[in-house]
Amino acid sequence: MIVIDKKICVGCGRCVDICPGNLLEIKNTCAACRDIRDCWGCCACVKICPVNAIAYMLSADLGGVGAKLFAEDSATKLTWKILKPDGEKIILEVDKSQANKF
Repeated sequence: MIVIDKKICVGCGRCVDICPGNLLEIKNTCAACRDIRDCWGCCACVKICPVNAIAYMLSADLGGVGAKLFAEDSATKLTWKILKPDGEKIILEVDKSQANKF
């Protein structure tokens, strides 16, 4: 499931354009999910958000209850950040030039 922080969202619409399920829309200048139960969990919106306003809520076995997954995309790498409820941060970096070799 995704969560959208309306305090951070700038309403750029990039997430709306990228969502393969056509589940996101801009409402009152912020992104919103039409029906969260239909979310596929693909994280396309998480990766495309330029201000980290969208996070994917991880299951308890992946990060603990309340853990959130964020992403930062650049030309050369994709950085996944897990923020656990206790404040611990886990950072995973993927070198895009090596990503499809395994």
